[in-house]
Amino acid sequence: MPNLFIRKSPRADINDIGYVSMMVRESDPRSLREQLHDGYSHGGGWDPFEGFTLGEDNSLQFPGDPAYKVMWELKFRDQLFCVYKHAWFAIINPDRTFEVCRMD
Repeated sequence: MPNLFIRKSPRADINDIGYVSMMVRESDPRSLREQLHDGYSHGGGWDPFEGFTLGEDNSLQFPGDPAYKVMWELKFRDQLFCVYKHAWFAIINPDRTFEVCRMD
């Protein structure tokens, strides 16, 4: 069964997700992070980028840059996987801790 990404912005384009949707499987017992790390191994794996803050609406803010709004989201087990423009992705935990990675 394919992952169900939910469109969160009228500007969202399916190309924002790219091949990432094929890297994550609910039937795989590994964590979301582990699956993405393995699936993106050709691009360096899931390599968190530090410095972002997470808004209440799950937007990402990097100092000096405009906020990145969520384009797509996927509920995966107890986490939220968010897709942003410019190949930014975030894994958000129930306690609001998060990791951001660029996968292009």
